[in-house]
Amino acid sequence: MRIVIDAMGGDNAPDVVVTGALEAAKEWGDITLILVGDAAKIEPLISQAGGKPQNVEVVHAAEIIEADDEPVKAVRRKKDASMVVAGRMVHNREADAMISAGNTGALMTTGLLVVGRIKGIDRPALAPMIPSIDGKGMLALDLGANMDATAEQLLQYAIMGSIYRNKVHGIAKPRVGLLNVGTEAMKGNELTKAAYPLLEQAPIHFIGNVESRDVLRGPCDVLVCDGFAGNIMLKSVEGAASVIFSTLKTEFLRNFATKLAALVLKPGITRFRRSFDYTEHGAAPLLGINGLLLKSHGSSNATAIKNAVRQARIALQNDLVTSISTEISNGSEL
Repeated sequence: MRIVIDAMGGDNAPDVVVTGALEAAKEWGDITLILVGDAAKIEPLISQAGGKPQNVEVVHAAEIIEADDEPVKAVRRKKDASMVVAGRMVHNREADAMISAGNTGALMTTGLLVVGRIKGIDRPALAPMIPSIDGKGMLALDLGANMDATAEQLLQYAIMGSIYRNKVHGIAKPRVGLLNVGTEAMKGNELTKAAYPLLEQAPIHFIGNVESRDVLRGPCDVLVCDGFAGNIMLKSVEGAASVIFSTLKTEFLRNFATKLAALVLKPGITRFRRSFDYTEHGAAPLLGINGLLLKSHGSSNATAIKNAVRQARIALQNDLVTSISTEISNGSEL
């Protein structure tokens, strides 16, 4: 298994990317990691860490796609950008998977223009994990790759999400929910009303509509929505979590008694906070691309990069992309 990593992508690149990659290379000897980027910056970091392992390679790329670059222009004009070079390696089958913490729009464009879509998929979907109180989490798609969607595209998201949770997380019969304003079948806008019967008839375990107030309770394993609604939901959850933890910290530091209470509650709070930590999940797959692409958080640390490699390794072991392609082509039951 050959996994290419955009070493220059992300707020803390290339330092944490290289560190995370080296940790992953040490952990899993059955993979080869290819670091793409400015070799003059990458090689010294590897030397400082003790030298290059046998299962790590460096491919030089002279350009970088910045966070504020316009995605389509950047991908088309910066042919030697680390992200574009990595995508080209996946397209040419020189690598089996790609990981980047860089510009999300540019990664989406790289997937579409450089790697290419799976035949039968209209639009790829970004599918991060949403934490839930049961600890299992929920795969939600699309959460921002496309702002709009058709009912047929929501159906494709549901199928791809089900396959991902089955192949990568080992869930035999993933429950699929449709994000909506109410649980009744005929609630919602024109999009959700049109999508509901398609999901009912699909070869998936569709459980009906799910309201956003319930998402953290883990009502389903896969949550389907258009990118506009999904991105608003995601940022609302992130914002609420940030406020909760900030308020708890303030309250626990208020006086001596609350500090003692904090010591008693610390283990439970730490577990709760960890469930909201993006580093534990590693990366969000960009499903629907004819190759395995994973998007890490822009502020990823070394642990997040290592966990992204873990995700890619599991997905490759379970032949995720081929499974999605086969399912979309022949419509056989999941």
